[in-house]
Amino acid sequence: MKKAFFLLSILLISSCKSDDDNPNNPNLTPVNVNFSINLNLPQYVNLRVPGGIFEDRTEGRGIKGVVIYNQNNDQFFAYELSDPNLSPSLPCSNLTVEGSRASSNCNGNENIYEITSLGQQIKGTGGRPLLPYKAIKEGNTIFVTN
Repeated sequence: MKKAFFLLSILLISSCKSDDDNPNNPNLTPVNVNFSINLNLPQYVNLRVPGGIFEDRTEGRGIKGVVIYNQNNDQFFAYELSDPNLSPSLPCSNLTVEGSRASSNCNGNENIYEITSLGQQIKGTGGRPLLPYKAIKEGNTIFVTN
């Protein structure tokens, strides 16, 4: 009986899989994201207040860039700016940020995502939320990684 329980336990543990990393989106190829933002710099003034959003389209930061959201001055969220429901090779997969929403429009099919609600899709097809990155604030610096 002990052997059967032990084997069953091993089988269950080995079948567990972590979902902390890339949520296996077939449209978005994993890229290395690792940069920091100094909130004292003037270009990041929007991130100094709760509800502030900043788009960072610097080369090498994400696939097509990263959007960062300040929820409450302690908790920040960062998301990929490539539509998670489209191939990044499509020129229309580049998300446009207006207010708290990110959107793309391919052939009349508009996908819209709410940045302030964990990047959930609120309109369009595909159903995948925005690809999240880790955003951690230490002092006046935000570290964005995956």
